[in-house]
Amino acid sequence: MGQKILVVEDNELNLKLFCDLLRAHGYSVEPVRDGREAVERARAFAPDLVVMDIQMPHISGLELIEQMKADDGLKAIPIMAVTAYAAKGDEERIRDAGAEGYVSKPISVLKFVEAVRALLDADAIRTAKSAASAEEPERPEAALSEGEAAPEASTDEPGPEEEAPPPPSS
Repeated sequence: MGQKILVVEDNELNLKLFCDLLRAHGYSVEPVRDGREAVERARAFAPDLVVMDIQMPHISGLELIEQMKADDGLKAIPIMAVTAYAAKGDEERIRDAGAEGYVSKPISVLKFVEAVRALLDADAIRTAKSAASAEEPERPEAALSEGEAAPEASTDEPGPEEEAPPPPSS
């Protein structure tokens, strides 16, 4: 199976639709019907993405997003909010809570799958850049402050200010 996606949705029909759609596109899916289980299930499943309903009984998706973003083990996982909220300011409020993506219901199947793919691709690029910079040794000139010159490398070759002795005449 492909990348792992945790789907947090209390509506049975929406949950089935999202999971079937994601499985049809090669993703491994973990459904969560009760938002109160979402954080623990995310820790156990270690998803590459969380699809989060916002309006649920018992706990709101906004609260869950904030909890996940405050958790050191979960904060790097991108979250795509899926909600019937479509009033002005709702998307901003959802993104402020920490969601990286937003899709309004009723969903367009194509837009939903494109949004999932875009978030996973962006996360993969971010992870690759992070890994590359962690592996890259620090170059001495990168550590210099602005305006400071890098020390000359020492070689056995004479520098421009040194003249080589003339070759012996035969």
